Amino acid sequence: MKWTKQAGPVEQSGHEPELSAYQRALRDRLLAVPVVPAPEPWQPVFERRVPVGGLLGIGFASHPDDGHDLVMVVSHDGHGLFDAVTGEKIARDRDPDPEDSTPDAVADLSCPGLGPVAGSRVRIAGLFGGGLHTTTADGWTLEVVTPAWPNDRVLLSRDGGLPHAGPHGERWWHIFHSHYSELRAVGFSPSGQTIAVATSSDISLWTRGTDNSHSSSAEL
Repeated sequence: MKWTKQAGPVEQSGHEPELSAYQRALRDRLLAVPVVPAPEPWQPVFERRVPVGGLLGIGFASHPDDGHDLVMVVSHDGHGLFDAVTGEKIARDRDPDPEDSTPDAVADLSCPGLGPVAGSRVRIAGLFGGGLHTTTADGWTLEVVTPAWPNDRVLLSRDGGLPHAGPHGERWWHIFHSHYSELRAVGFSPSGQTIAVATSSDISLWTRGTDNSHSSSAEL
C-alpha cells in the first residue's frame, strides 16, 4: 500500500499587520477631534436625541402634501413616523402585523408605511442590512469611521471624504459619537435635505429644510 503524507493545517499569523505611520497618524487625528455641531445650513431637528428602545432600523419617505422628508422608525416596540423638518411624531403603530413588523421578511427590506404614507412601503436600513444615501447632489458626504473599535463616529464633510486634509471644523466635522449604543444606520434622505443617525437606542436628525421648530419629541 502506498501511503501519502497528509498536509498539516495551514499556519496562520498570530497577529495583524502593524499600522503604517500614515495609518497611525490618520487614526490619531480622528481620535483627537471632538464632536461639534453640524455646520450651516444644517440644524438639529430635536433639542436632544429621541429615545427609541430596541431600534432596528430607519427609512425615508416624502409627505404627499407638503413634500417634507419623513423618517420611519422600526423598533421592537412597533413603527413610528417623524416629520424630519418639524420633528413632529405624526403616526404610530404599536402592534404591526407580525409578518410586517420587521423588514427582513421581504426581499427589499421594506415595511408598510403608516399615516400619510399608508398604502406604500418604506425601505428600512439597519440591523438587517440595507443602506441610506451617503452623498448629496451638491457635495455633502457622510462617513462612519471606527478609530477605536467598537465605538463608531460619524463625519460630515464637503471635501470629498477621507483623508480630510484640511483642519477639522472647516470642511469636515465630527458630528456624532456612538460610544454608548450600537450604530444602526447613517445617511441622507433621497432629497438631500435630512441627515439621520440611528443607534440601537435613539435617533438624531438634522435638516436644512424650512419651518424647523427644534422639537423635543417624546419617546417612540
